[in-house]
Amino acid sequence: MFAVYAKEANYNDPLASVIVGERPEPIMPEGWVRVRVTHASLNRHDIFTLLGVTAQKEPIPFPMILGNDGAGLLDDGTPVVIYPLIGSDSWRGDETLDPAWHVFSELVPGTMADYVAVPRRNAIPMPEGLSPVNAALLGTAWLTAYRTLFTKSGLRPGETLLVQGASGGMATALIQMGRAAGFRVWVTTRNEEGRKIALRLGADAVFATNEELPRRVDAVVDNVGAVTWAHSLRSLKRGGTLVVNGITTGGVAETDLLRIFVEQINIRGTIMGTLEEMKAMMSFIVTAGIQPEVGVVIPMAEAREAIGSMIAGHTTGKTVFTR
Repeated sequence: MFAVYAKEANYNDPLASVIVGERPEPIMPEGWVRVRVTHASLNRHDIFTLLGVTAQKEPIPFPMILGNDGAGLLDDGTPVVIYPLIGSDSWRGDETLDPAWHVFSELVPGTMADYVAVPRRNAIPMPEGLSPVNAALLGTAWLTAYRTLFTKSGLRPGETLLVQGASGGMATALIQMGRAAGFRVWVTTRNEEGRKIALRLGADAVFATNEELPRRVDAVVDNVGAVTWAHSLRSLKRGGTLVVNGITTGGVAETDLLRIFVEQINIRGTIMGTLEEMKAMMSFIVTAGIQPEVGVVIPMAEAREAIGSMIAGHTTGKTVFTR
């Protein structure tokens, strides 16, 4: 079958590892179902796969089909959205705390292919009012953003949120859902294009990266990392919350410990979300009438160029692939 896959780990030149070609059809474990993929989306996690970077104890078994998120059809024609977290059968409760959790393209083949095998619970019936293009981009960045806002941040309507970044998949999700939830949304950006995108999506104010704010905010979401960490801490009011959900500029930064305990700052980490949060997010998106920001929709056969754009830092919104 057609697939976009990483032939091996290549830390120095990840794009060189991308192959657009043929792979065997998926093996179907008991209790899993086959999804014919119609749409899949690109995530920074795909770059981590190409680099050979994983949080799992086991190494990635290359060659590995890329892709965490997707939408498609079951063999009986039922339209489904793919929930990206796979855990252990014995785990109960929050799936993100399961020590055995992983996502597609880490230990099992991903969604950038004609077919993908998924546990039956991971194939969510497509909600009415949600298009396959929008459904295909929700599982990783948007789900993490939803959990960040509604499970971790502690924000209430009318309070102020600072989003570090303006135009990537995570930032646009935070802006759109934060605005719909009634938060005052401020963002930072490196360029004029990011400012225009943020304002178009409903941001209340836009600042340059690391620019001092006119006042301190109730919560900050930082998925940038080392470059913005000090600014995130300085931007919080006493008792505010800093949610960390990514490290696109590196994961090691000096920390002002005095500020953290004197200002009683809450620092919370989060990643992905539960199955119930995924369902709640889709319902919220449909009810609020949100149209997730899509940067480009292109055939999956052109995935290599799109992956190169993400590596170079040129991606805005979400990139969706079609089959």
